[in-house]
Amino acid sequence: MAPIPTPPAEPQDTPDAYVGLDAEPAERRARGRGWSTVRQLPPGAIITMEYRAGRLNFEVTDGRVTRCWKG
Repeated sequence: MAPIPTPPAEPQDTPDAYVGLDAEPAERRARGRGWSTVRQLPPGAIITMEYRAGRLNFEVTDGRVTRCWKG
């Protein structure tokens, strides 16, 4: 059986720090801090529950981040 790969380290960042920011500058900031994937989602979007290391999710309402979480 093949060994389970070790996921890459995530950026040392606080998702709550993005809440309240305009979405586009928040995305640039996240990418600059090392997030490989930044995803903007509308409120209530249906998404899969898979966790992806290095991904930061933004819930965006009227161009502003209202919620942010890893994975």
